[in-house]
Amino acid sequence: MDTWRGKWALVTGASAGIGAALAEELAAGGAHLVLTARRKNRLEELAQRLRARHAIPTEIIAADLAQPVAREELYRFTRQKGMEIELLVNNAGFGQYGEFHKVETTRLLEMVQVNCSAVLHLTRLFLPDMVARGRGDVLIVASTAAFQAVPYISTYAATKVFDLFLAEGLAEEMKPYGIRVCGLCPGTTASEFHEVASHPARTKGREESAEKVARTGLAALAAGKSYVISGVGNYLGAQGERLVPRRFVTRIAAKMFRPSAG
Repeated sequence: MDTWRGKWALVTGASAGIGAALAEELAAGGAHLVLTARRKNRLEELAQRLRARHAIPTEIIAADLAQPVAREELYRFTRQKGMEIELLVNNAGFGQYGEFHKVETTRLLEMVQVNCSAVLHLTRLFLPDMVARGRGDVLIVASTAAFQAVPYISTYAATKVFDLFLAEGLAEEMKPYGIRVCGLCPGTTASEFHEVASHPARTKGREESAEKVARTGLAALAAGKSYVISGVGNYLGAQGERLVPRRFVTRIAAKMFRPSAG
């Protein structure tokens, strides 16, 4: 993980889960970090811990990436500090469980803003500088949900299709400029995702650790892969779905995710 030693990496959604694990892995490899999320107190705690443990420069900036102005302020922050962001980690995102017509419209639209628009906007802001330097890396955290429709988290799954396809397309587009782009597709991960999404924990004990997912994503990016599915079981499941009718897969998912009668 020392690919980014002495280089600045920006990690969004760094206050918990996969984002915090990515920050930890990068810090252990000697990367300099800019950490952003909405919860400033969490960021401060993480930054202090990483500085003490790994003796690396660490900056934090609290930001709500659902707001376009916050993304632009984040970019200006790094420019004003004279930082060359060599690695952009688009990790921030969330889901919402429930029947589509019962979920608040503002919640769904905010999900699209954070999971899609912020990823697109930040990548568009930082990529030109990477192109000018002839080097740089972008990691986009998608999901195994990007490989199928998932009833009752339909909007979340749709946003992750966007993330994965954006990553795969840019991976080819940026090759001539010496820039690597990779889409990381975790399955169920031990994090706050289910709690935030109000999703019942039906896979308790079968989740991958956030640390394992983070190592998988960074290793794949360093190896020049355009995407990676974390976990053998998740890989087989995602690829196996291609062998059966899409409607069949969606029906099975609906039975798994359908809210209980209560």
